[in-house]
Amino acid sequence: MAGNNGGPWGGGGNRGGDDDRRPPNGGRRPPEGGQMPEIDELVRKGQDQLRVLMGGRGGGGRGGAGGGGGDGPQFGRGTIGLAALGAVALWLFASVYTVKPEEQSVELFLGEYYATGNPGLNIAPWPVVTYEIVNVTSERTENIGQRSNVGNEGLMLTTDANIVDINFQVVWNISDPSKLLFNIRDPQLTVQAVSESVMREIIAASNLAPILNRDRGIIADTAVRDIQATLDEYESGIRIVRVNLDKADPPREVIDAFREVQAAEQERDRLQRQADAYANRVLAEARGQAAQILADSEGYRARVVNEARGDASRFTSVLTEYSKAPEVTRKRLYLERMEQVLGDIDKTILDQSIVGTGDGSGVVPYLPLNELRRSGGTGGTTTSEGN
Repeated sequence: MAGNNGGPWGGGGNRGGDDDRRPPNGGRRPPEGGQMPEIDELVRKGQDQLRVLMGGRGGGGRGGAGGGGGDGPQFGRGTIGLAALGAVALWLFASVYTVKPEEQSVELFLGEYYATGNPGLNIAPWPVVTYEIVNVTSERTENIGQRSNVGNEGLMLTTDANIVDINFQVVWNISDPSKLLFNIRDPQLTVQAVSESVMREIIAASNLAPILNRDRGIIADTAVRDIQATLDEYESGIRIVRVNLDKADPPREVIDAFREVQAAEQERDRLQRQADAYANRVLAEARGQAAQILADSEGYRARVVNEARGDASRFTSVLTEYSKAPEVTRKRLYLERMEQVLGDIDKTILDQSIVGTGDGSGVVPYLPLNELRRSGGTGGTTTSEGN
């Protein structure tokens, strides 16, 4: 049994003197039909180089080929200094950061808010203080009523029981990144939900016609104010820049009938405006004529009153003169009256003594009436008297 003590598989069992014949890989058999792989040799060389870098001595094998095969790695002052410098460099790399002009940073001390970093170079001592960088100036846009996955998102009910289809955009940015990070879980979803809720409240308090025509700007301004107020109550750190009301139309199913109704209403308004213009014109003309007649009557009254006063004053003065010289005054009045009566009559008066007999049957002398008219003027009176 002494010659076959290698075990049941018949391997060489003499462990006393056969150790020197072990292969260099620690007793493992090389693969059949090939040489030993070089991986163990490469690992051993790497270990030797690491020992040299760390201040130890390079060995020539696993045993004692280089002398002192049991020596471990030794660390010198240079190695410790390099390790300290590397640690400091890694700490600075993790602690120092840069914030761009359009950004702000939020520093956290053990997970709680600590400070807000300004643009430029900042330092957050890692691992006690960490940081998050947020872009605060870029504008973000949320489309309400245009998302394909929500079919009835833009349909809203007005106060006069009509349905309007509204598409609008909400443009926002960040005013306080610390509140945004700690108070709001999903800023985008929050802005969408608050904007839709506020717009539905505004539409529910308005009639359909102003929404479609003249009140779009008022609705947008009101939405900005109410959305911002709601987000401020949440302490969200979000600033609403503007609201763009892109579309406000009736639902697609009834838009044709609604347009016909709108056209009829516009025609009615046009005819009503024409009637009002005609009524205003006629009323203005009637008022003008009434004012003219009233002014004419006032002028006539004033003229008649003044003439009557003048006649009375003239009669009074004539009466005064008549009382002083009745005969002279009576003759003067008679002549003035005859001048007024006969002044505009084309008539020739002949004396009866010239004519002959009183019955007018005598010979009428020739008179140059045309020359008399020319000399006396048109409309004058020619009188011929005899002795």
